Amino acid sequence: MIRLTFLGTSGSAPSKGRGLPSFAVWYDGGVYLFDCGEGTQRQMLKFGVNASSLRAIFITHVHGDHTIGIAGLLRTLALNRRTAPLEIFVPTGSEKAIAALASFDGAHMGYEIVIRGVHRGIVFDGGAFAVEAFGLEHSVPAYGYAFVEKDRVHFIKEKAARLGIKGTMFRELSAKGSIRIGRGTVRLGDVTTTEKGVRIVYASDTRPAQTTMKIAKGADLLIHEATYANELARLAEERMHSTASEAAAVARKAGVKMLVLTHISTRYKTGRVLQAEARKVFKNTEVAKDGLTITL
Repeated sequence: MIRLTFLGTSGSAPSKGRGLPSFAVWYDGGVYLFDCGEGTQRQMLKFGVNASSLRAIFITHVHGDHTIGIAGLLRTLALNRRTAPLEIFVPTGSEKAIAALASFDGAHMGYEIVIRGVHRGIVFDGGAFAVEAFGLEHSVPAYGYAFVEKDRVHFIKEKAARLGIKGTMFRELSAKGSIRIGRGTVRLGDVTTTEKGVRIVYASDTRPAQTTMKIAKGADLLIHEATYANELARLAEERMHSTASEAAAVARKAGVKMLVLTHISTRYKTGRVLQAEARKVFKNTEVAKDGLTITL
């Protein structure tokens, strides 16, 4: 089971109802944080996201509304006597900016902070899942991230038993893909079913991009920025952001199952206008709010 909690859903500046960009993915006892705007650690406390379970942070780009929360969070982890290393992933070339947030006051952390520059492709392998980075179209170097659960292979016990597979033969078949039994060969696909892993794609801040459509193809969930409504489409283009309708078009072309809009301008108090415009293009659209939790 994957649980996702939105910690901040505003864009550029906070509002009374929305914090700055961040969401957390819970998976197999670990927490993986995507973006870390100002106040993220307080939002984690408010919405029950355990900072002591934090395994890695993935930053889309180094604009302040996506990064400034790192400084406080790192120091709180130190106060809580964290000892495990923490990896922070940022677009290559932005490492020094994040290092400055980690070290500006000379605080003693007591644990290793590993800052990794990312390019397109797999940036983190969590065993049962991987995180893949892909390029976005913004005013500074920016990457989106896909949280991809690996497919699960399940043995059909009755079929395996009929074919004489038992004991260590299951491990051998899993490793090799086929196994000789008597005069015949049994292939892994003969005695297994495959459960497709969950795919979550996050794209912020960005114009609608082919890279997003490609990596989000058939995804269970697309989280896409929707800073503006249609009336400000020209401003969205100038500032390298997206409208709700543009995000919905990406979702429709990619054939995703669900779209959640985030990075909402403070102009919009409720997000209803954004949802209405998006649903004309892609019906299964929701506008994120702080604290929204989705289980997949």
